[in-house]
Amino acid sequence: MLAPVWAWLLVLVAAPAAALVVIALAEADSGIPPFRLALSPTGFATLVEDAYYLDAVLTALRVAVTTSACCLLVAYPMAIGIARAAPRRRVLLLVLLMLPFWTGFLLRVGAWIGLLRDEGWINRLLMAAGITDAPLPLLYSEGAMLVGMVHAYLPFAVLPLFAALLRLDPALGEAAADLGARPATIFFTVTLPVTAPDAAAGFLLVFIPAAGEFVIPELMGPPEAQLVGRVLWQEFFQNRDWPVAAALAVALLALLLVPIRLFQRLGARA
Repeated sequence: MLAPVWAWLLVLVAAPAAALVVIALAEADSGIPPFRLALSPTGFATLVEDAYYLDAVLTALRVAVTTSACCLLVAYPMAIGIARAAPRRRVLLLVLLMLPFWTGFLLRVGAWIGLLRDEGWINRLLMAAGITDAPLPLLYSEGAMLVGMVHAYLPFAVLPLFAALLRLDPALGEAAADLGARPATIFFTVTLPVTAPDAAAGFLLVFIPAAGEFVIPELMGPPEAQLVGRVLWQEFFQNRDWPVAAALAVALLALLLVPIRLFQRLGARA
């Protein structure tokens, strides 16, 4: 019964990863495909020698950490509200949480572009209210990029926290309240410690895909924000330097193996 599973992993995970390593060890060529097979460390050497690629990786990790932290800040009150709602309302709230996933990813990004552009609704409301005299440069900024990424990955942080809060014994909070604890004290001394492993799992669920995100930084981010996803696209499709691009992808995968393994351990513990 495990044969289909192993076949799936072999064809869709192991084989592409092996092909990526082979291309990373190849040499660039002007033909089709734009590389020739060899055992050359040129691609990895370029990553080490050129600080441009290191900056792209560090920027991507910084943005991924910021996105994950913002998702957790928004996810905690949402998860608490859904978990404490009546069962009928709880189902409705979960449906509303997942509703954006029922539409295309590019449509959601396009909606944010329409809201944040100079002629968008947000700038129109600000000028109509007299708050600003001219449109604010909201789009193509790091703030717009973070808004888009938080919106895209927020459910990945909410759902683990919601599951943890459903398992949380309400008597713990009630006992703390009977002893005089305020709601903030109850959250930091009862809710947060109990749900910390699930919060870490939600953080990693957001961090892992956000580290390699390409679409949102390309469509909403500032031009100078060269994240690793954008650099990979440029090396593959513009510069046609497949060995360097593959080496960068392998390096990113190696970096993400640590949080992936940590997420597996947290899941096994839960």
